Amino acid sequence: MSGMKPHHIARLASAGAVRLAPDGRLAAFTITSVDQRANRYRSRVWVADTAGGNPWPVSAGTERDEHPVWSPDGRQLAWVTKVASGDRIVSTMAVGAPGSAGQPARFDDEVEELAWSPDGRRLAVVVRDRDRDQYGPEGAPLPPDRMPPRRITTLLSRLNGEGFVSDRPAHVYLVDLEVPGEPVLVTPGPWEARNVAWSPQGTALAWSSGRHDGWDMDLCRDLWTVRVDGPIGVPERVTPTDASYFAPSWSPDGTRLAFLVVPTPMNEPRHGQVGVLVAAEGASSLRVLSSDLDRNAAPHEGPRPPAWLGDDLVFSAEDAGALRLWSVPSDGSAPPALWLGGDRRIVSWDVSGPAAQDAIVAFSAGDALHLPEFHVAPLSPGGAAAGGRLTPGAERRVTELTASLRAEATLVEPERFVATSADGTEVECWAMAPLDAGPGRHPTILNIHGGPFTQYGHVLFDEFQLQAAHGYGVVYCNPRGSSGYSEAWGRAVRWPEAGDDAGSGWGGVDADDVLACVEEAADRFEWVDADRLGIQGGSYGGYLTSWIIGHDDRFTAAVSERAVNNLLTMESDSDIAGFFAAYVGHDHLQRPELFARHSPITHVSDMTTPVLIVHSENDLRCPMSQAEELFVALKLLGRHPELVRFPEETHELSRSGSPAHRVMRAELILEWFDRYLR
Repeated sequence: MSGMKPHHIARLASAGAVRLAPDGRLAAFTITSVDQRANRYRSRVWVADTAGGNPWPVSAGTERDEHPVWSPDGRQLAWVTKVASGDRIVSTMAVGAPGSAGQPARFDDEVEELAWSPDGRRLAVVVRDRDRDQYGPEGAPLPPDRMPPRRITTLLSRLNGEGFVSDRPAHVYLVDLEVPGEPVLVTPGPWEARNVAWSPQGTALAWSSGRHDGWDMDLCRDLWTVRVDGPIGVPERVTPTDASYFAPSWSPDGTRLAFLVVPTPMNEPRHGQVGVLVAAEGASSLRVLSSDLDRNAAPHEGPRPPAWLGDDLVFSAEDAGALRLWSVPSDGSAPPALWLGGDRRIVSWDVSGPAAQDAIVAFSAGDALHLPEFHVAPLSPGGAAAGGRLTPGAERRVTELTASLRAEATLVEPERFVATSADGTEVECWAMAPLDAGPGRHPTILNIHGGPFTQYGHVLFDEFQLQAAHGYGVVYCNPRGSSGYSEAWGRAVRWPEAGDDAGSGWGGVDADDVLACVEEAADRFEWVDADRLGIQGGSYGGYLTSWIIGHDDRFTAAVSERAVNNLLTMESDSDIAGFFAAYVGHDHLQRPELFARHSPITHVSDMTTPVLIVHSENDLRCPMSQAEELFVALKLLGRHPELVRFPEETHELSRSGSPAHRVMRAELILEWFDRYLR
C-alpha cells in the first residue's frame, strides 16, 4: 500500500466541539468531513452514551452543523446550521426521550456561540451583524455602483475570512424558546462581544469585550456582566482594562468568575494565563493561578473557558508539541498539575463534575498517526498525590475516523530528535523518513510553522505525510519564538530594541534554530541528502523561508507561502495592522528602519534559490501585495520565481480552503520540488 496522495485530502475528517450533558451520561460532538464531489465541508452533530455503545447522529449533516449545547435537563440539544443561502438556523431537538424539534431562530450572518440558560427557557447567541448597507430592501445584494461608501473609524476594520467587521460587530442576543419573537439584543453599540456565559442562577450573563476608547490600539478586553432576569440591565465591568481578559466561566455557586488573560496584548508574545475573581468585588479580587506552569494556556486553536471541577479549574495548555489538560485549585493553594496528558493534541473537551451522576471527561484528540477522534474517560478520586481530587481513568476511543484513510494509505511516524543551535541552545525537532524510498540518500524538505507563537508537534499533518509518501524526507522543529515552551523561549525573537526581554528579532535565533535542525538531521539520518534540500513555510513560516533564502544558499528550491515579505507594508495593509509593533517595541512611523531591517524584501538581491510563491487573493492577514512585491523584485533582478494565485481563498487555504484548491495546491508544491530536487 502506498502513502498519502493529494486526493486523500478527501479522507480527512475530525471530531470536535465536545459538550457533555449535565449528568454526564451523554456527550455531543461534531464530525467534520470533506464532500469531494460538492467541493465543500460538511459537519454533523453526533451523540454518544458515555457508558458505551456506538454514537448516533442527531443532525442532518447536509450542511455545516456546529456549536452543540445541552439543555440544563439534558433532554435536548441545540446547534447552529449554516445553510447554502448563508443564513444560520438555530435548531433544537429532544435526545433520548420523547420530545419535539424546532427552529427557534434564524440569523443572516455568522452565529459564533450558543449558551442555554439554566432554567431552559432561553438561548444566549453570539451573532455578527449583517453588512446591511450592502443589501437592498428585499435582501438582495446591491450592485457595486449603488453600494454606499464605508466609514472606517477603527484600526482593526477587517478580519481574514470575514471581510469588513468594524461596522458589523458580534453581539449577544437572547432567544426565548417559549414565547416566539424577535431575539433581544443584550449588547448594543459598536463593540465586539465574545465568550458569553450564564450565571448558574440564570440571572446574569458574562462576556468579553473591549468597550473603552482606544480598544483597537491597546487590544485590551474586559469581562462584563449584566442582569437579564428582567429588563436588560446596564453592563458592569469587572476587570481593570489593563490586559486582554476573555473566556469567562462562572463557579457553581455563581460567586466567582474564572477566565483566561493575556497580560500585555501589545508586548508580545505572552503566555495566556488562567485567573479567577469574585464577581461582586471585581478587579480587587483578581488572582492569576497558572503563572508557575510557564506554558501558554491560550492556544492558537481557540481555547475554551476554564472548567470548574468542584473547587478546581481544568484548562488546556501547549506543551512541547502537545496540547494537554491541567488542573489548578481555584484558591491558588497549589500550582497547576498535569491532569490529562500524552503525546497528542486535545483539541476540544468538556467535564462533568462531582454533582453529575456520571463524572466524565469527554474530548477530541489526535496525534501524529490519528486524526482527531472522540474519547471518553470516567473521573474518580485520585490518590494522595492528587489530594483526593477527581482524575481521569481508563480512556475509551469512540470514533474511528482515521480508519478510512489508513485503509488506503500507509502513514509515516515521526522520530523526535534534538538539535543544538549556533549558541548552544537545544531545539526540539522531528524527522520523517521517505516512505519506501530504499537505501541511500534522498531529497529532504525543511518545513517551518506559522505564528511565530504556535507550534508543530503531535498531530497528523497532511503536508508531512504527502511529502514522505512522495519520496521526500521531512524535517521540522519548534524554533525559538514558538509556543509550547517557556515564555522566554517565545519572546526570544522580539527585536533587540524592544526593551525588556529583548531578543534577536525575526530572522535571528529562529533562523539559527531551523538551520541547526536540518544540519543535525543530515548528520543523524543516513537518508538525508544534504545536497538536495528544500525549504517550505506558510505565513510566518513563509517569512522565515523568504528570509533564509536571502541569507543562505544551501537550499535547492523553496516554497514561500502566504508570507510576510515586507513588515513595513504589513503594518498598514494587514487585518492585524499595528500588531507587529508588539514584537518590534516601536511603531513603524517612528522607527521604520527596524521593520525594514528584518524584512525579507530588503535582502531580495541575495535570493538565488528558485522560489515558488503561493498566495490567496482574498488573504487579509498577509495581503496579496506581499507576494507581488517579492515576485516583481525577483523578476526585475533576472531570477526565475513563479507566483501561483488562488482565487476566492483566504489565509486559511492549506487548512480550510476548498477541497479542490487544497488538492491543487498540494500537487503544484510537490511538482515544484520534483522539478529541482529530483
